[in-house]
Amino acid sequence: MMVDIFELHTSMGVCIGAHNPTLRLPPSSRCTKLGTKPSAATIPYSYSTKGRTLGVQVLQTETKRDENDNIMIKKKNKKRVFFLDVNPISYNGSTPSLHSFAHWISLFFSQVSLTDPVIAVFDGEGAHEHRRRILPSYKAHRRKFMPWISATREAAKSPVGKSHRLISETLTKCNVPIVKVPAQEADDVVATLVEQVVEKGYRAVIASPDKDFKQLICEDVQLVMPLPELKRWSFYTLDHYITQYKCDPLSDLSLRCIVGDEADGVPGIQHLVPGFGMKTALKLLKKHGSLENLLNAAATRTVGKPYVQDALTKHASHFRRNYELLSLRRDVNIRLQEDWLHKRCTDNDLETMSNFRDLLAGTQR
Repeated sequence: MMVDIFELHTSMGVCIGAHNPTLRLPPSSRCTKLGTKPSAATIPYSYSTKGRTLGVQVLQTETKRDENDNIMIKKKNKKRVFFLDVNPISYNGSTPSLHSFAHWISLFFSQVSLTDPVIAVFDGEGAHEHRRRILPSYKAHRRKFMPWISATREAAKSPVGKSHRLISETLTKCNVPIVKVPAQEADDVVATLVEQVVEKGYRAVIASPDKDFKQLICEDVQLVMPLPELKRWSFYTLDHYITQYKCDPLSDLSLRCIVGDEADGVPGIQHLVPGFGMKTALKLLKKHGSLENLLNAAATRTVGKPYVQDALTKHASHFRRNYELLSLRRDVNIRLQEDWLHKRCTDNDLETMSNFRDLLAGTQR
């Protein structure tokens, strides 16, 4: 049975419809390779996903002629839309921290997004339940974020104890729409909306330290990540990914299915086969392109050393389970609203953030 649940954010005039369909992630549904396999030194070829082309270095262009009537091709700069993954920037390590949120959101507004539209996304209530039914350890170590009460008695009596409401009010005053879909993780909501934004001709920028989003990177999808050691945000693009891993970001999901994700409580194959690590996984994926191609090849012929062959044939279900856990969904029942794409009014930023810091300072006295 599929039930539609509507959540109204009255402060922004946004009505969000959501349902919680069964997760459907057939192992080969996300990336089908076209053409021949690229070498490690070249930029990867195009991939097709249900009629869409992803991970291709093709930009919108306009053509002009120079004084000698030669055709010149000029790249057109696409307008950006930022997606703010609120939950992780509201932590200091594994500890919920409003001070962390204040620090990163101030830098984000003043140095990164400026007046570009920003859409803030939160986890819905019960967001992790489906994946935890598949693997109980999934994100099990994370402290509950919304709401939490400070350990000090003074702070517990203050509005800081209502952290979720306080953060939401701060973002709303800064003219940022808030999206929270019941029973859906923020990552899946962002992935769904990013696809819709790109289809409208925008460039999407995901503001988050979460490496899950690397599987979405392409020419029109970038990340901007907070770097605590440098106390600033840093952009991470398709070129950065290829330089780092020497493969296409569409292989990122397959790579993480093999090596796991300790932060999310998803074990990699190295826990079962100690010699099977990142280096081996990258080598195999460069040759076979995707996890499903690799598993299919290993089922019919030898693809590597005995310990590799044994791991791929004996633990295929382990890899496919990880795929279901780590693959970001693009089918959450939510539609992009046109007013979310408007230039953000920044008139309230300074006063709002100043009041926010004053409130936090007051809780420490």
